Amino acid sequence: MQSSSTVFKEKNQFGKVERCINVGRPVHFMLCSLLIATIFSIFLLYSPNPLILMTKKGLDPVLKQQEASSPTQGHDSVQKQIDQDKPHKKKENCDLSKGHWIREPRGSYFYTNSSCATIPNSKNCFKQGRMDKDFLNWRWKPDQCELPRFDAKSFLQIVQGKTMAFIGDSVARNHIESLLCLLSQEEIPEDIYKDSEDRFRTWYFPHSNFTLKVLWTKFLTEGEERMINGTASGIYDLQLDKVDDGWAKHLPGLDYAIVSAGHWFFRGLYLHEGDNAVECFYCNEPNVTGHNVEFAVQMSFRATFNYINDCKNCSGLVTLLRTFAPSHFENGGWSTGGYCNRTGPFNETHVIDLESSEWKVRSAQVEEIERARKIAGKNQGKRFGVLDVTRAMLMRPDGHPGEHYGEKWQGGAKDCVHWCMPGPVDTWSEILMAVLRKEAGLSSL
Repeated sequence: MQSSSTVFKEKNQFGKVERCINVGRPVHFMLCSLLIATIFSIFLLYSPNPLILMTKKGLDPVLKQQEASSPTQGHDSVQKQIDQDKPHKKKENCDLSKGHWIREPRGSYFYTNSSCATIPNSKNCFKQGRMDKDFLNWRWKPDQCELPRFDAKSFLQIVQGKTMAFIGDSVARNHIESLLCLLSQEEIPEDIYKDSEDRFRTWYFPHSNFTLKVLWTKFLTEGEERMINGTASGIYDLQLDKVDDGWAKHLPGLDYAIVSAGHWFFRGLYLHEGDNAVECFYCNEPNVTGHNVEFAVQMSFRATFNYINDCKNCSGLVTLLRTFAPSHFENGGWSTGGYCNRTGPFNETHVIDLESSEWKVRSAQVEEIERARKIAGKNQGKRFGVLDVTRAMLMRPDGHPGEHYGEKWQGGAKDCVHWCMPGPVDTWSEILMAVLRKEAGLSSL
């Protein structure tokens, strides 16, 4: 706003201009025009917020408040009011674990057994005689958002110069094999290390300077099988307070650790802390407390995440829990004639049994990763996250090899634990990519 003295001066000046214009001589007209331009320039230069005169009517209360403010403060107030009046887009916070499988006419697969040369025979279901293909024509749809399709080029850009390890059992290996097929459509990795049992392996993507490892472990913590008369018993002594050094010694130098475990816990286990046997299950011994499988899972994951949090040479490590992926045996188990021959997912009316052992294992895992996240805080920049696949995979009894795998196991067991490639297991890498994008600040999912 202008002061009264300023307005009075401008009125006198504009009065002189009117008299000049009435003079009919060209020279006077030019001089008067020049004077008008000069006065208008001075007005623009020295008047506080001259363009505010064109502001919307709704901002009048704001303009009145500017009389006691400096020109800069007045402008900031108006801009703030404008910003507040604009509709704001609600920030998305999508739970990727809650959703359903929907038809995908294009197919959900990104590779075939001819375009990916590294599919192991045991998961190459079509090579092993599986004839139905409809199980490929589904994709996971979270209830609150869209899960972006996997993009190998973008994934390799996110992890450029990084090292990622999958820590877990053969199902973790299943995941990394799927990821290798997905990434190989963009860049073929070099196979640079394999131990004598092919349980620890390393691949390198030279163009992206990205290193991918698999670190094999049954339980995450130390476990040793009992031998009875020189024969493996299938019963394990599990040390709850000591992690398996096989994977732990590789932890320094990792940028990402994808941690999982579960299926090996469904057997006779004696749980130890130090030299004391504190718990057991599937053992039925009178002087040892019995517990359910989720207790052993929870304690093993607690020891694992505590170790990661305490690691002194693991600054900046991002640890992601991949939750339990259930098996789908029907009418028996692995060694009792169970099978899985379904050809499509469970429909939306299928109810997730929250009292099932599979869901309880998942809940124990999630509880421990949340506990680790709280303990971590700002500790060396460590971060914890979740790839929660349990609900999605509970609905996919059709995704297993069943009888369509390579070498047959003794007794004609069907594989209802691992996953066909291509197949629903590829969705895990789509969820992984979404989580990595969020960690990198590239997405609000």
